[in-house]
Amino acid sequence: MIRHRTSATAAFAGAVTFLLAGSALLAAGPAYAHGAPTDPVSRVAACGLTSEGLAGSPACRAAVAANGGQPLGSWDNLRVADVGGRDRQVIPDGKLCSAGLAAYAGLDLPRGDWPATTLAPGARFTLTYRSSIPHEGTFSLYLTRQGYSANTPLTWDDLDPEPFLTAKDPALENGAYRIPARLPAGRTGRHVLYTVWRNTSTPDTYYSCSDVVFPGRSAGQAKAAAPATRSASPSARASSPAPAPAPKRTPKPAAVPSAAPSPTASSPSPVPASTAADPGNASTVADTGSPLTPTTASLAGAAALAVAVTGAFLLRRRRTAVAGRPHRRHRR
Repeated sequence: MIRHRTSATAAFAGAVTFLLAGSALLAAGPAYAHGAPTDPVSRVAACGLTSEGLAGSPACRAAVAANGGQPLGSWDNLRVADVGGRDRQVIPDGKLCSAGLAAYAGLDLPRGDWPATTLAPGARFTLTYRSSIPHEGTFSLYLTRQGYSANTPLTWDDLDPEPFLTAKDPALENGAYRIPARLPAGRTGRHVLYTVWRNTSTPDTYYSCSDVVFPGRSAGQAKAAAPATRSASPSARASSPAPAPAPKRTPKPAAVPSAAPSPTASSPSPVPASTAADPGNASTVADTGSPLTPTTASLAGAAALAVAVTGAFLLRRRRTAVAGRPHRRHRR
């Protein structure tokens, strides 16, 4: 009986210890509210998250070398406590990507070969911010101004003064926050998408740099150029010399209408010269041809061929049927 009581007491003590430890972990939960953008991929995720497969890129290797050969800090722990919205005062110029933390100093290297995501200016996209624990807070997305140079350290003045998107308390679904937004127009070349996540359920603020590339013209520039292109086409045609008029055809006498041959593939109706000279009227050219009609001779030939094929088929079928009948012997 004493042995059973001793075992029960030990089990109870272990359960209490487990509950106390669990309570301590839950109490420390806010300190483990980690995360970083994975699409567009951030520098810290590219170099520290193995699933991205970019840690071996030249820029990531250079970032590790800049850290004295020491690995960068955890990919989901780039945060500063008690900023209280004073980002420009707390985070110094030239150290926006590392948030001024020594463990992430290599992320501030001014390079033009950081792993980048191609985006379309003025288009819609979705920021994917991977995280493990849901927390309340506000996401603010900034974009570098046109003319930003990737070969200089990133400063606050390189960013637009106001975020182009602010999202408060988005839902954490399947391990990530997914925030839809529309990108600013008028950007070309390489830029930095700067994400700031100000927690309200913890004292922490998270910072991250995502390198992006905008190819070609912006959506606004392309839209503005489109009407000019369309209006230039008629004027170009008007300035070109007019095609020579087609010679007039002498009409057949009304008394012999049967002499005019039916239009066939070898004798299509002529296309007006003014239409054929304009390559922009391809559909018009295709529509001006007269429909092809079969001649009486071709119809008769087709009918004769059909009769011959049908006769041959019936004869072959009859021979097959005869060959398949059983041979009967004649009675004597």
